[in-house]
Amino acid sequence: MTDSQPLTQAVPVTWRGRFSPRPGLERLRESWLPVAQIVVAATGAYLIGVHVFGHATPMIAITVAISSLGLARDARPKRVVETVIGMLTGILVAEALRLVFDTGWWQLAVTLAATLLVARFLSPSPGFAIAAAIQSTIAMLLPLTGIPFSRLLDGVIGGTLAVLVTALLPRNPQAHALRDARAYFAGFDAAAARMVSALRRGDRLRAERGLEKARALESVGATWRESLETGRSVARVSPFLRGRRAELDRQALILDQMDLATRSLRVVGRRVVYLTDDRQALPVAADLLADIAAAASLVGATLDDPSRCPEARDAVLAIARRLDPAELLPGAPLGHQALLSALRPMVVDLLIATGMAPADARAAIPRI
Repeated sequence: MTDSQPLTQAVPVTWRGRFSPRPGLERLRESWLPVAQIVVAATGAYLIGVHVFGHATPMIAITVAISSLGLARDARPKRVVETVIGMLTGILVAEALRLVFDTGWWQLAVTLAATLLVARFLSPSPGFAIAAAIQSTIAMLLPLTGIPFSRLLDGVIGGTLAVLVTALLPRNPQAHALRDARAYFAGFDAAAARMVSALRRGDRLRAERGLEKARALESVGATWRESLETGRSVARVSPFLRGRRAELDRQALILDQMDLATRSLRVVGRRVVYLTDDRQALPVAADLLADIAAAASLVGATLDDPSRCPEARDAVLAIARRLDPAELLPGAPLGHQALLSALRPMVVDLLIATGMAPADARAAIPRI
């Protein structure tokens, strides 16, 4: 981390950049397993509907399987089950009303209204109601079958296949989470780097940019949390992913502590903005924050290589033992010492992220 980083940088844009195939290839690489899940579930639902139950066109079974899985990153079994229940609700309402009112434009309107009202009563999720409405529309418009509620059976087949595929052909629970974790740590480092540069130069503008970057980490952290929760949910139900549960739990601990550390970084950022207003350099605070950012990068490296946990813990401990504002800045103004004090909770959070017990992490910081 250097203090010569420009505030802005020109990015050349060429026709290759505008029409690069890389984003598409990246989407293909990430989507092959969800595509395989959908193909297996939909094909299986069709074969069961045709060859086991004798349904000529089990379209409902196929659409339920496809819609409940989808290509979204949130592939938690709970979400899949909720989507399936929503679609089955729509099919049930449509089949019941069709027996009473037959089919037509006003019957479609009544069915849609009834389905949406029932779905909203059953679940607060808007997606639940929309899934129910779509399936009720399909069930209302398809030709009649000789057996009442046969489409509901198709929906159960498709939904069951979707849930089974989620557990037996699971998506990689760590790939997205690790990628989002790397993005989070890169953002943390970038925010801290701006603040370090601001402290070394006494530059308020750089401090404000650093604070903006720290605030922007909230959305990055939310994405990481969603990916991690999806991975942990899949690992809980899949017999093939039991060995990854402990690692996913460890990653969840790191996420929680980094979220707290980032909140502390925002507090530090606000103090840096205030203190750099007089254009005075603060090299001691800059060096400490640079060391903390480097230690945070080591914590991030443990996600890929857990064996580096002792190295990361030792690096954070070395910083913790120095965090006595009175010794580092004897006789300094209260505002300068308050800035160093604001670094202390961040160091405690990083220590806990390395696996240290919270009480031991707090005890590692000198008392003031």
